[in-house]
Amino acid sequence: MQSFLVPFVTVGLAELGDKTQLALFCLASRTERRLSLFLGALLAFAINDGLAILLGGLASRVIPLVYVKILAGAIFLGFGLLTLLRAPEEETECEVKRPFITSFTMIFVSEMGDKTQVATALFAASYNPLAVFLGVMSALGLLSLMAIYLGQFLLPRIDPRIRTYLAGSLFILIGLWQFAQILQEGWR
Repeated sequence: MQSFLVPFVTVGLAELGDKTQLALFCLASRTERRLSLFLGALLAFAINDGLAILLGGLASRVIPLVYVKILAGAIFLGFGLLTLLRAPEEETECEVKRPFITSFTMIFVSEMGDKTQVATALFAASYNPLAVFLGVMSALGLLSLMAIYLGQFLLPRIDPRIRTYLAGSLFILIGLWQFAQILQEGWR
């Protein structure tokens, strides 16, 4: 039971309010296809954390983490700029045309080499890998559902122009946060 609970609680607390949850929160207000949004995020988490368990950090030795963070930061900045540059008159009810692909891509790239992926690999070295995977996926799934639910009901109550500026600004801040982490940690 400890092999499930320790990763569930640790990853759940570490991801609470993390950039991926904020991204899902914003995306949920942009589409009616929230199940696709959720499933895309869940698949990205499953692949990232599954790889962390299977490879135990091998990928981080092959591909420098700084490049993954640069790519993640650029993707978030791109989404933010596209959101802000779109005229408010062009606002549509379902802006995200492919929510599965959008959430998968954003989550997959931004979680690659993230602290919770590293923690997952470390937990798998100490505990039952299957229980670790189930604990991590349960925590990430629950948090993703919460973010999507809140985004679905809270953000639509906000004026579309303000929501557009909030979402775009949030994506840009997440992208800048990625670059700030690179500067803070150095070019390792």
